[in-house]
Amino acid sequence: MCGILAVLGCIDNSQAKRSRIIELSRRLRHRGPDWSGLHCHQNCYLSHQRLAIVDPTSGDQPLYNEDKTVVVTVNGEIYNHKQLREKLNSHQFRTGSDCEVIAHLYEEYGEDFVDMLDGMFSFVLLDTRDKSFIAARDAIGITPLYIGWGLDGSLWFASEMKALSDDCEQFMSFLPGHIYSSKQGALRRWYNPPWYSEKIPSTPYDPKVLREAFEKAFSKPSTGILVLILLAVFKRLMTDVPFGVLLSGGLDSSLVAAVAARQLANSEVACQWGSQLHTFCIGLKGSPDLKAAKEVADYIGTRHHEFHFTVQEGIDALEEVIYHIETYDVTTIRASTPMFLMSRKIKSLGVKMVLSGEGSDEIFGGYLYFHKAPNKEEFHEETCRKIKALHLYDCLRANKSTSAWGLEARVPFLDKEFINIAMSIDPEWKMIRPDLGRIEKWILRNAFDDDKKPYLPKHILYRQKEQFSDGVGYSWIDGLKDHANKQVTDAMLINANFIYPENTPTTKEGYYYRTIFEKFFPKNAARSTVPGGPSVACSTAKAVEWDAAWSENPDPSGRAALGVHASAYEAQKGGIAGKIAIA
Repeated sequence: MCGILAVLGCIDNSQAKRSRIIELSRRLRHRGPDWSGLHCHQNCYLSHQRLAIVDPTSGDQPLYNEDKTVVVTVNGEIYNHKQLREKLNSHQFRTGSDCEVIAHLYEEYGEDFVDMLDGMFSFVLLDTRDKSFIAARDAIGITPLYIGWGLDGSLWFASEMKALSDDCEQFMSFLPGHIYSSKQGALRRWYNPPWYSEKIPSTPYDPKVLREAFEKAFSKPSTGILVLILLAVFKRLMTDVPFGVLLSGGLDSSLVAAVAARQLANSEVACQWGSQLHTFCIGLKGSPDLKAAKEVADYIGTRHHEFHFTVQEGIDALEEVIYHIETYDVTTIRASTPMFLMSRKIKSLGVKMVLSGEGSDEIFGGYLYFHKAPNKEEFHEETCRKIKALHLYDCLRANKSTSAWGLEARVPFLDKEFINIAMSIDPEWKMIRPDLGRIEKWILRNAFDDDKKPYLPKHILYRQKEQFSDGVGYSWIDGLKDHANKQVTDAMLINANFIYPENTPTTKEGYYYRTIFEKFFPKNAARSTVPGGPSVACSTAKAVEWDAAWSENPDPSGRAALGVHASAYEAQKGGIAGKIAIA
């Protein structure tokens, strides 16, 4: 991951302004510690902090077209850049960077090229010939981007809020799958897949199609789900630096690791970095994830790295974590902290890129609360809501927790083609049906249930969903709650609606995180970038309605799925004290 900051149309173009842009861009240097770049054209500035993954020697940014009239600063990876270059054979490329195609695509197709990009990206492009500009974000919001407005009429774009919050009167999260055009003066959606309307699909389930779809997300063309998965993983092995896989031992990360291990031997990167895959896991000693991850690593033959942390080490890191991930959402902070600690360890080993398993639970209804979905229509609508909100939750966590240490996370399950295939399946097949032996994400598990050449041991393939914040060790969340209970009094929580009238925290843990967030980001616009509402086991507020008992147990942990999780919380007793004790 890199860090970008662009300021367009400011009144002041003095040396002092340039120095201020450089100062603000430095706030993103953790995202891109390898090089810094700045392009200034009259009253427009495009800056870049680079994490060099592809073409480390010549791919410094900003990037340009042939005569440097088109300038672009990009955070992301364009996996199909080689195919796009073939379409641009009349253009001259200066670097081997995958992102340089964006400048030339704009020259060739104007503003209507974004849908041609296969990858994760946020970029700002300036056409100096008429001083017009565009900004765009990838389909799901894997890479972060914020948009802000200055009092002088300037427009700001930044990878993280901390780079523009002090200098903008208003700002917000840039919507995924959207493009901003200065010519039109507004955002418009460029990503319009069939599932976005939330219409109930009817395509029959084909396990081979599903498995090919995922394998494709890793790069060779095919139509099956299995192949799409393989290729989704394969294409994400595009790297010129050491890499690995985050392996929790759950279904999603284990499938990513298993597919990557098979694909690695046939990839170009094996010539540079060897054919044995590196995997990484973190947890409290004796945690469920550590045990499962080691078993998977041994089974698929990776070089496995196991890291431990203590509850106190996690608590000590909370302020730094919240500063980097820029949210006060409880479940995001719970899961981000161990990921943040693990990323530091991984970077110390010289690794700069990792594959991760985010997105599968949203696509397939893998969270335990989906057990209570009343029908396939509500099941499908909830998966659509979850995917649309990923940029506020798991994508934010995976990107910012790793980028805090100059580590890039890639997510094969969020491959555009794979999502389209998976979301076209009749949701009746995704429904959890114990009477038919179908647990959560059964269609994904079944697609990889290969007796002849198994990807994973059966009990791992069919392991119950465990949220990352739970899987690192149940005492992690319990420890966070205990710590928050010591910091926040009953009186503070009762009066929370007066102190925090917007998105009022309902638990002591939520209140504690909010106080830390407000210290770093005190503006109203900052707190509005964080979603709110009740949640059980990572549900949306709408899905809480599926079970009346959930309203008495509003906790995002998977163990809040009473009657579903094998280690569910005991039923909470009523009253204020009982509700306070939940978090």
